[in-house]
Amino acid sequence: MFPEFRDLMSRLKTQDLHFKHLFDKHNDLDQKIKNLEDHVNHVHARDEEIERMKKEKLHLKDQIYQILLKHKASS
Repeated sequence: MFPEFRDLMSRLKTQDLHFKHLFDKHNDLDQKIKNLEDHVNHVHARDEEIERMKKEKLHLKDQIYQILLKHKASS
C-alpha cells in the first residue's frame, strides 16, 4: 500500500498512534478478507459481509492516504 510513502508510513507508525491504529486495522481487515475469500478456517461468510469489510478497508485506506498527504505537504 502506497510504496511511495513507505518511509513516511514507517515513521508515522511509531510517532502517531491514530495512524498506527488505522494502519493495523486496515491490515487486519485485509487478512480477514483474504482468509474468508480463501475459506481459511472453514468459515463461510456471506458475500454481503465480505463486501462490508471491503468497504470498511477502503475507508481506512482513504483515511491513511489523507494523513500521508497532509504530512507530505507539511514537510
